[in-house]
Amino acid sequence: MTATSATASSLRRLYFARAAFALVWAVLMGVTGSGLGPISTALVVLYPLFDVAAAVVDARASRKSENVLGLYVNIAVSLAAAAGIAVATATSGIPGVLQVWGAWAVVSGVVQLVVGLARRGMGGQWPVILSGGLSVGAGASFVLMASAPDAALTGVAGYAALGGIFFLVSAIRLGAAAKKAPAPTGAV
Repeated sequence: MTATSATASSLRRLYFARAAFALVWAVLMGVTGSGLGPISTALVVLYPLFDVAAAVVDARASRKSENVLGLYVNIAVSLAAAAGIAVATATSGIPGVLQVWGAWAVVSGVVQLVVGLARRGMGGQWPVILSGGLSVGAGASFVLMASAPDAALTGVAGYAALGGIFFLVSAIRLGAAAKKAPAPTGAV
């Protein structure tokens, strides 16, 4: 197995896990996100922390086949977002959370877009690329939503659900790409 195919296999498993997490998270946030209670607060801090964990797993799996600088940037940005969201929940409420979440979505979307473009030869990356681009627009809309008088966190549930769907499609496409890949030279 080549380093690239090993990375693709690891990413496939990771993308399935990311999809499952995002979809479950979106349902929980959709149910609890109208206000900023203990559960919704925990959820909005947990999401970027899960992104950190996923980027760590991704970097470990990918470092033999590609440059992982973008993943390290994503780790730093997501850690800062989790801290910023935690502070915003205590000091600024939902508008502050939406502003931090929006800024995080913009920056992490750009990183996701760049990483996906670099991986496009691996296959299965177009959903990730599209998701990164949409994340930039969604992030800007969250920043704008923060100034609305009825600002709520339920919008981030849709964002997470869509991201989960994109990761699911990418995982499926990575599996299809692996089946089409030629066998390594000298394989028995």
